[in-house]
Amino acid sequence: MSAPSIAPAATTVGNPAINIGIFALFVVVTLAIVIRASRNNRSAAEYYAGGRAFTGRQNGIAIAGDYLSAASFLGIAGAIALNGYDGFLYSIGFLVAWLVALLLVAELLRNVGKYTMADVLSFRLRQRPVRIAAAISTLVVSFFYLLAQMAGAGGLVALLLGIEGAAGQRLVIAVVGVIMIFYVIYGGMKGTTWVQIIKAVLLIIGAGIMTVWVLGKFGLNLSSLLGDASTASQSAGGKDLLQPGLQYKNPIDFISLSMALVLGTAGLPHVLMRFYTVPTSREARRSVVWAIWLIGIFYLFTLVLGFGAADLVGAAEIKNAPGAVNSAAPLLAFKLGGEILLGIISAVAFATILAVVAGLTITASASLSHDIYNTVVKQGQATPEQEVKVARIAALVLGAIAIVGGIFALGQNIAFLVALAFAIAASANLPTILYSLFWKRFNTRGALWSIYGGLVSAITLIIFSPVVSGKAIDPATKKSPSMLQGVDFHWFPLDNPGIVSIPLGFLLGYIGTVTSKEYNAAKYAEMEVRSLTGHGAEAATHH
Repeated sequence: MSAPSIAPAATTVGNPAINIGIFALFVVVTLAIVIRASRNNRSAAEYYAGGRAFTGRQNGIAIAGDYLSAASFLGIAGAIALNGYDGFLYSIGFLVAWLVALLLVAELLRNVGKYTMADVLSFRLRQRPVRIAAAISTLVVSFFYLLAQMAGAGGLVALLLGIEGAAGQRLVIAVVGVIMIFYVIYGGMKGTTWVQIIKAVLLIIGAGIMTVWVLGKFGLNLSSLLGDASTASQSAGGKDLLQPGLQYKNPIDFISLSMALVLGTAGLPHVLMRFYTVPTSREARRSVVWAIWLIGIFYLFTLVLGFGAADLVGAAEIKNAPGAVNSAAPLLAFKLGGEILLGIISAVAFATILAVVAGLTITASASLSHDIYNTVVKQGQATPEQEVKVARIAALVLGAIAIVGGIFALGQNIAFLVALAFAIAASANLPTILYSLFWKRFNTRGALWSIYGGLVSAITLIIFSPVVSGKAIDPATKKSPSMLQGVDFHWFPLDNPGIVSIPLGFLLGYIGTVTSKEYNAAKYAEMEVRSLTGHGAEAATHH
């Protein structure tokens, strides 16, 4: 591969004009699709659930699109490039998590609920308090996840467009936010789903091409790639990438992270909401099987891309790039295919961010309008038209908050921010969902204790963990890996609170239930029949 004729400035990678062109093309095409898909968004079922008209395969690809976020692509490839074996553990955790979602949650949720997670939780409990709690939890998880995506967008686009300084990156985050708000307000779930399907296909093909290309440089031999990457890392003064323990010195820290990743998926509101876009529970199951295959193949690609970046790009160059850890995949694309491949891969990563952010925003806005506005403010009397109108206003406000939050989160490792969202989802949402579906005695007090207890404990432990303050300064970057520099108020020793907050969420749900006599046997019987047979479940709306 000959070097490009115009030597790019040290900070930019590739040619900003080509990158902007490819970005713009992608945005124009998806906007056209969103506008076309949004023609039927008259009813609430159309806006929130795409009319429940997607097949299992389409929904499975869209779930993969929703789930393979910028963290999966940029954060994990970077983590593997710098920490080898330990970085790959993220991939394994994210993938195994799907089995929990498939076996315990997908089909039953599809049968019981209507649009949001709170529909399931409040089915046999007191509506108002449970819906408010579920909506708060949905908003907090979505907010953490949104932060991660927006931070990724800022760093990535700054790298590609050669934008120096924080002001330019902030502008980029604002532009991403505005495009995403348009997708959600106009396209609703249907437009958002199509964006996710296109993006998932592009991402998996792009990563697949790069994987074959990297392996081609090593005679299509995976073990020689791993060996070379490890040797290159050691000769540059780094550690052996094939040894565990580069990132997680403390095994308890690792167990805590694994618990959050494996149990968090089944409690992520934006993933749960995707199960409502299919016509039957059988299609809900099919969609998870499709998602598992696609996501599994993609995570095998990240292994090759991460080690390929470690060997061909090198740890020093990755650490010094504007997006640091998150720039490993774009830098590898530039090494392999020059400006064009870099532009395409970056546009795909950018698409990834847009699609995931749109999915999160529609989930959070649905929760605000369907759970809070309709049930709490209007006592369940709002018309579907009013609900959709409020959802659109909520999307606008949430988009603005996401832009501001993303500006503050610039420069954080995205995979790590996402792991925090998973910890909160696993602590607050999962215990309540499982108890609701499977435990006859479960009642309103149990639900509230488990949601609020899991939420408060997870967030408190995160605030007082080394992630926020108190990590030693890294000699290479002259900065501490913690979010706040130069202060130390941490007393909780682990990076991820999962090992404490998840069992606590389950325990509080149990204690709350056992100490309260309230219990609705008839409603549980109805819910059990409905969840297992689909009798009385929401049907697809055909036009």
